[in-house]
Amino acid sequence: MTAPVLELDGITKRFGALTANDDVSLTLAKGEVLALLGENGAGKTTLMNILFGHYAADAGEVRVKGKPLPPGKPRAAIAAGVGMVHQHFTLAGNLTVLENITIGSEPLWRLTTDRDSAAKKIARLSETFGLPVDPGARIADLSVGERQRVEILKALYRDAEVLILDEPTAVLARPEAEQLFRTLRGMALGGLSIIFISHKLHEVMSASDRVTVLRGGRVVAERRTADTNPAELAELMVGRAVSRPVRQAHEAGGPVLVAKGLQARGSGTPLDGIDFEVREGEILGIVGVSGNGQAMLGRVLSGLTRPHAGTLTYRGQDITHLTPRDAVRMGLGRIPEDRHAEGIVGDLSVWENAVLERIRDFASRGFVRRKAAQEHAADLIRRFDIRGATPATRTRLLSGGNMQKLILGRNLAAGPRFLLANQPTRGLDEGAIAAVHRELLQARAEGAAILLISEDLDEAVGLSDRVQAIVKGRLSAPVPAERADARKLGLMMAGVWDHADAV
Repeated sequence: MTAPVLELDGITKRFGALTANDDVSLTLAKGEVLALLGENGAGKTTLMNILFGHYAADAGEVRVKGKPLPPGKPRAAIAAGVGMVHQHFTLAGNLTVLENITIGSEPLWRLTTDRDSAAKKIARLSETFGLPVDPGARIADLSVGERQRVEILKALYRDAEVLILDEPTAVLARPEAEQLFRTLRGMALGGLSIIFISHKLHEVMSASDRVTVLRGGRVVAERRTADTNPAELAELMVGRAVSRPVRQAHEAGGPVLVAKGLQARGSGTPLDGIDFEVREGEILGIVGVSGNGQAMLGRVLSGLTRPHAGTLTYRGQDITHLTPRDAVRMGLGRIPEDRHAEGIVGDLSVWENAVLERIRDFASRGFVRRKAAQEHAADLIRRFDIRGATPATRTRLLSGGNMQKLILGRNLAAGPRFLLANQPTRGLDEGAIAAVHRELLQARAEGAAILLISEDLDEAVGLSDRVQAIVKGRLSAPVPAERADARKLGLMMAGVWDHADAV
């Protein structure tokens, strides 16, 4: 056997009392695709950040092609042929593809970029690895999938031989994700070694050669992908058998939120005269390929963008010109699509984020009642299993999935009569997904009207009573979930419905 291209030996990393990685060892062979699997907060991203030099380990060693890698030095990792694509893109939207790829790759003393040579190299890499992009395009004008390609090309431009991808499909629709993994398999056949973090078991099964499972910061299992299955991997991740809850049929009540002829413009795809209603004790699912108006719909229902035509009513009251303050005051719950930008304030503590939208409930004579707020946060931590958190923990130190559980808990604990759940399980592990689904179905059983926006068809069909597809800012007619099979939803998401039925 040839020597491994990458070795992590006895890696341990602590953040105060929290041990994020505990004596972790793994290897990666040339041309191998290794999936790193684990619950939210299991230590996967921390481990990869140590490998790439963002963090220095408290113990252990990283070796690339047999040579120790200096700890805490990303430049040393890049020089050794390690590239990393982060879950949240690190691209400058106002710069071109070429500028984003080449920035930081040339000596400081060079006053100009050799744009012709750079463009030729990018074109060569694009063709070799099947990553088509326009070097002159502005990042802000690209789709999410195209930005993902730019991030990968940025690593390859620096001659990466080991590529780390942290949740590479977290913001991709399924067709984009499938294309990405076909590309990665081709790259591995060309000799590139790949580690990818994912919570999506079907991706792990289809894309990897081998799986390493972390739980509580330790390696608990390694499997050849061909020798395992999704059920076993899910159980290894959480330490118990995992099953998603099943929606039970029940009678919905009257309309809670009603939109008629809603039109809205702004950044992104506009809404083009849509109608829908969400009833008491019902989950209405909105499905569609990313970029078809979901973001605009979420902004309108949060009061961040005002419609320029149509009406929006809540329990019979006109809220067409809703503001964010109105939404909070009226008890409209919201799980935003982007938890980092709109869901939490990372530098505030968990207890401060837990009461952000209900601060008046925890204030007296202009002062925040800290003890009550901290007790409330502690209750949320227990009820929603927010790992690695105390009320005093800085929220930015939580994993993405545990941030999501904090946002979910903050909203559901308030007992909303309406809840916007926009991509509520994006980036969550299987155990956390099952927990979120249980909470949403419980809220439905208690009479909440829930609008679920999801790109996960299994989730939408499993949770929703009725489903509508959004295409270029227009909505299809609603279809009962029992009739919404994969073929029908696929056609609806492609815009194939009778013109007379479009609403």
